[in-house]
Amino acid sequence: ARSNRTVRDTISRVQGKEDARSSRQPAHHHAEPQGRRGRFRAQPAAGQGLGTRTQRCHGPYPQRREGCLTMADVTVRTKAGTDSGSLQLDDSVFGITPNTAVLHQVVTAQLAARRSGTQSTKTRAEARGGGAKPWAQKGTGRARHGSSRSPIWRGGGVALGPKPRSYAQKTPKKMIRIALNSALSDRASEGRVAVVDAWDFEAPRTRDAVAALEALNVEGRVLLVADRGDVNTWKSFANLGHVHVISPGELNAYDVLVCDWVVFTKATLPGGSASTGSSAPVDSEPATDEEEQE
Repeated sequence: ARSNRTVRDTISRVQGKEDARSSRQPAHHHAEPQGRRGRFRAQPAAGQGLGTRTQRCHGPYPQRREGCLTMADVTVRTKAGTDSGSLQLDDSVFGITPNTAVLHQVVTAQLAARRSGTQSTKTRAEARGGGAKPWAQKGTGRARHGSSRSPIWRGGGVALGPKPRSYAQKTPKKMIRIALNSALSDRASEGRVAVVDAWDFEAPRTRDAVAALEALNVEGRVLLVADRGDVNTWKSFANLGHVHVISPGELNAYDVLVCDWVVFTKATLPGGSASTGSSAPVDSEPATDEEEQE
């Protein structure tokens, strides 16, 4: 039998191409990537490395290292604005690196818990009317319907509409504590934490509260943490819209983040603190037996 195919070249040759490459590989193919050309990165000199961890950290919190801050000092002032010593803020509360992921989750849960969840729509069973069949099943030439309160009808019920429910989320107590400490640490790193010796208002008066904030040089939205029993302080700041007064037990991450300043008293300052300066208590020497007898 004759074959329709004709032999083009009858000479013998090596199977494949002349450079022994596969027929499916392009000529510029390389077994290993050579990298991007034209980019040369500066190499460190001999004997030099990347440097210490502190030298390599250039973030928004340069004073932080190894995940925490050193203990920062804050000036304690009176309501008249004069200095009354200083305090060392607890680094476990005011000196941690803010955890933004935990902050986001805790604030989202707190805002979700504020929702009342009372929205409600009526289904086709709850909408009034629609008990009779609009028209006969057959013979009218129109689409078949069994109720005029179907979701596709005007004035009918709502399909898959919202119903009353709770939006509260379960948040671990440890996450709530970390979020609060992260928010306080962020305000402390910006120098937005003020400590007052005591308010000591003789009577509830808004004028005195405004004068005290001006003396402390506190501007913007203010979160003021006061004792629940300090009635004069609560009433003095009650009429100021930019001041939010809470008790120490109500301190939370959201209120700290939405306010520009956080003002504490020495009694409401969270965490243990060491006093220095004129406000530091002086330790007296133990009395001897002769002094006790006298």
